[in-house]
Amino acid sequence: MSTYYLNYLEELESEAIFILREVWAQFQNPVILFSGGKDSILVTHLAKKAFHPAKIPFALMHVDTGHNFPEAIQFRDDLVEKLGVNLIVGSVQKSIDTGRVAEEKGKNATRNALQITTLLDTIEEHKIDCAIGGGRRDEEKARAKERFFSHRDEFGQWDPKNQRPELWNLLNGKYFEGEHFRAFPISNWTEMDVWNYLTKEGIEIPSLYLAHEREVVKRNGSWIPNSEFLVLESNEEIVKKKIRFRTLGDITITGGIESEADTMEKIVEEVSTMRETERGNRSDDKRSETAMEDRKKDGYF
Repeated sequence: MSTYYLNYLEELESEAIFILREVWAQFQNPVILFSGGKDSILVTHLAKKAFHPAKIPFALMHVDTGHNFPEAIQFRDDLVEKLGVNLIVGSVQKSIDTGRVAEEKGKNATRNALQITTLLDTIEEHKIDCAIGGGRRDEEKARAKERFFSHRDEFGQWDPKNQRPELWNLLNGKYFEGEHFRAFPISNWTEMDVWNYLTKEGIEIPSLYLAHEREVVKRNGSWIPNSEFLVLESNEEIVKKKIRFRTLGDITITGGIESEADTMEKIVEEVSTMRETERGNRSDDKRSETAMEDRKKDGYF
């Protein structure tokens, strides 16, 4: 009898595809949370593989802060058209305009936490019972506590002490009226795994991940990109640097790193030598030791 062996990337791919199929089997109206970042691109690619030759059965859902990288929005729209899937957009600006949330003020103001209300409102409006995310356990200590199926109560909140056991790959998607789940099919992937897989599969990514010259300002130890939303202090100066981004979010909080990695292969080589987490340049995560966990308990991604 012949034996079939999978390498580690194939094992991760197989696990993620299993979880995506379980989501489709157990939930009525699941969506993929899509930001235009590498992890949501990876999840979408895996969903394409999981249901080939059929079309991806999930809509893509984007919570639009209004402070996005233009390149990420263009990538999102091009991919949606290419895949022929539905796109659901929740607008943080609409949440502000209708008085659902109040915008932060000051130099370090961000719309990141405001996404929570917009996300939960959009989930309720479209009767979504499972939102598939690209969160990974290696990103941040709060995300390391997540299950594959992450239960959220009727208020959309996450209680890390009240999650379903997941023994022998048995996933429990049962919920009461008003509750929902988040699913994280690439939980066991690392940043290095993601880049190795993207490179192997030849998956297209936004140019923001590749090193290129950009106007930036040094703030809180990170290179923050210049934009119409950036308010400079008297001691700050816009300079040009060859920058790439390890993670994408609100343009006002996403810091880049100086880099010469302008190809996927060079990114893999660069990441292999790094000792700081990819979210180390996100200013919203520097607000406190428990910044991510506090947001997640309120309903964040």
